Amino acid sequence: MPGVNHQHTRGLPVLHPTTTIEAPGPRSPRPHRHAARRAHAAPDELDLPTRLVALIPAHNEQDRIADAIQGLWRQSRRPDLIVVVADNCTDATAEIAVAYGARVFTTEGNTHKKAGALNQAIAWVLPHLEDRDLLLVQDADTVLAPSFSETAIGTFNRKVGAVGGVFYGEDGGGLLGLLQRMEFHRYAWELERTGGKAQVLTGTGTMFRARVLREVRAARRDGLIGGGHAYYSLASLTEDDEMTKAVKTLGYRAMSPAGCAVTTEVMPTLGKLWHQRLRWQRGALENLRDYGWTRVTARYFLQQFLMGFGALSFLVYLTYMVTYTTLYGWPGFSPFWTAIGLVFVVEKTVSVRRAGPRAVLVAALMVPEMLYDLFQHAVYFSSLWGLLRRSEEKWVAT
Repeated sequence: MPGVNHQHTRGLPVLHPTTTIEAPGPRSPRPHRHAARRAHAAPDELDLPTRLVALIPAHNEQDRIADAIQGLWRQSRRPDLIVVVADNCTDATAEIAVAYGARVFTTEGNTHKKAGALNQAIAWVLPHLEDRDLLLVQDADTVLAPSFSETAIGTFNRKVGAVGGVFYGEDGGGLLGLLQRMEFHRYAWELERTGGKAQVLTGTGTMFRARVLREVRAARRDGLIGGGHAYYSLASLTEDDEMTKAVKTLGYRAMSPAGCAVTTEVMPTLGKLWHQRLRWQRGALENLRDYGWTRVTARYFLQQFLMGFGALSFLVYLTYMVTYTTLYGWPGFSPFWTAIGLVFVVEKTVSVRRAGPRAVLVAALMVPEMLYDLFQHAVYFSSLWGLLRRSEEKWVAT
């Protein structure tokens, strides 16, 4: 695929030499200066057309990019423009993207993985969007539910700056894949219970106001938030988690309504899952370190503390039970602890009922999830130890 010519036209930049990307939909006449101020204050009160551009960062995703693009074309509210951000690709990602009706933006000299690729693409497209327009960023290994765009657009108001997806795991992966799907279903269940308030603007699929992305970059350049001088932070292992904190620090809400479902890949092996979760956990801890204690990060610090406390409590309990049983035999029946255990099992099974009967059965058995929890605890303590030692955590492709 030819490189990008960064000369600008009245529409969007062109892909050299022949393929021109037109602006996504007709541009509205610029309002009177007083109307422009009102649009900045309350864009949803104005009856003006809103354009939607979708960006799919992709590095050698020839096996999955077609499904991602087709998922966007199946949206009840289709994007006006789909752009595949081909980042250092050596396969047929770009050619397949064009075949399925997307445009291709080829990064130049990017060494900052997904965040660097998105920064180049956003800088390329954002000057041609109005503040009220929308930018959807989704992973190449993800397929959005047909209701995603329409639901997200309906969720925006003056206080909502971004709308993230509710992610579910794809089929397959054996028992390990099922455990990941159960974990994702519990997260979706928790989101529903809290009214769709997003803990993280997931990289699997998030829609932003163009205005908010501009404000994020301005805040970085003014030193109000860290992460460099572009849109996505180049200093974070988990750019989506950091972006969540940036959007919330600017005073906006982040939402994940149920209609914004996405289906993403599950890790097929323990090794890949270890690297994925280590990057997620280490990135979350580093982001908190960099932001410090603020009104926004206070609850995230509390969550990390409770996670560590729960992990330690679980290890102490297992150690006690193994030691006691080895020395004195099985402790026998206790009505109190049996009742506590039943409540725990009921909560575990109810929270995954939408994942199907196999998930309910595995939850009721408890042992597979206990082993999975031990794996997660190992990830947590390994990440914390690496942070304390200030060892460098390298990005590993999964």
